[in-house]
Amino acid sequence: MKRIAIIDDDVPIGDMLQELLGREGYEVLRAYSGTEALYLLAGTRPDLVLLDLMLPGLSGGEVLPHLAGIPVIVLSAKVDVQDKVNLLLSGAADYMTKPFDTKELLARITVQLRKAEERGTCLTAGDLTLDTGSYQVSVQGETVRLTRTEYAVLKLLIQNREQVLAKSVLLDRISRDTPDCTESSLKMHVSNLRRKLRAVSGKDYIEAVWGIGFRLNAG
Repeated sequence: MKRIAIIDDDVPIGDMLQELLGREGYEVLRAYSGTEALYLLAGTRPDLVLLDLMLPGLSGGEVLPHLAGIPVIVLSAKVDVQDKVNLLLSGAADYMTKPFDTKELLARITVQLRKAEERGTCLTAGDLTLDTGSYQVSVQGETVRLTRTEYAVLKLLIQNREQVLAKSVLLDRISRDTPDCTESSLKMHVSNLRRKLRAVSGKDYIEAVWGIGFRLNAG
């Protein structure tokens, strides 16, 4: 399930977007200020961000540099062409002026998510690197061969580093790519993943949190 973060202090618009995106099958994250957005991003990595410019605290323009590698669609009432040009040159993937047509927004979201999948990105955590374009994982520069399920689990843990992911959450989020993974087999997949990563560096990168789930420990 793709995750989209709505960073907008306009509650009615945010609620409307959350309902719209939820109906389309997206998981939605919310932040109501620039500062709250940075806090959100410290714990999770969305697949796409809908960013308002006029935010309390840090502005959308100040938040944008912290979103490198994530497709960002700016939603703003500003209509000045130079503003649009500056934001696109600063890293925004697209720009829509409020009020906007929801069907057009959904289409633009689909396009940006498709582009991101085709382009791929490198996720890093400590000396772990995961390339979503080539599906390669390396530890301290050495390639580690993983199964499809192991790769999916590691990707989620890196995207949510510092957070404990419950077993049920892991299973739900990897179900599209690895529908054969069950609650009973998840422990085995995680155990094999830990062993493969530890074999390269001697470090244990995945911490089991008793009764809850797993957390990445790449420090």
